[in-house]
Amino acid sequence: MQDTIARLRAKKEDEGFTLIELLVVVVIIGVLVAIAVPVYLNYRQGAADKSAQSDVRGAISAIEQYYTDNGNAYPTGFANETTSPVTIGDQKITLSDKTKMTYVPVGSPTTSYLVCATNEGGSGKVYLYDSSAGGSVKDADVQIGTCAS
Repeated sequence: MQDTIARLRAKKEDEGFTLIELLVVVVIIGVLVAIAVPVYLNYRQGAADKSAQSDVRGAISAIEQYYTDNGNAYPTGFANETTSPVTIGDQKITLSDKTKMTYVPVGSPTTSYLVCATNEGGSGKVYLYDSSAGGSVKDADVQIGTCAS
């Protein structure tokens, strides 16, 4: 018996990982993936929301350029535009992937406008710019088709 134990101890060439060691590594990798995946998805949602905000800012520039080029007149509106580029008069706005945008002139004659956009890959927020109030693009509780509550 002691000969067998001595032989097993002396034989060191068959070294490798035990099943327990491999299982511990798999469990650690699983925990790291369980932490990383939700964080990654939140980053993707945030990036989609920022792209919708950026598209609204681009639309504001195009609309204001149209306004100055056409005798202080705003262009006609459009709703739920998803095809890129969006044309406002002779100005073109390139929309990000999965972004839906609406432009609504306000008043008769048009004295201001609303632009709103959302990205279906994002959190579902609708970003609105109201030219009568000015300021920055804000997330608002509005319907994307009308830019109104």
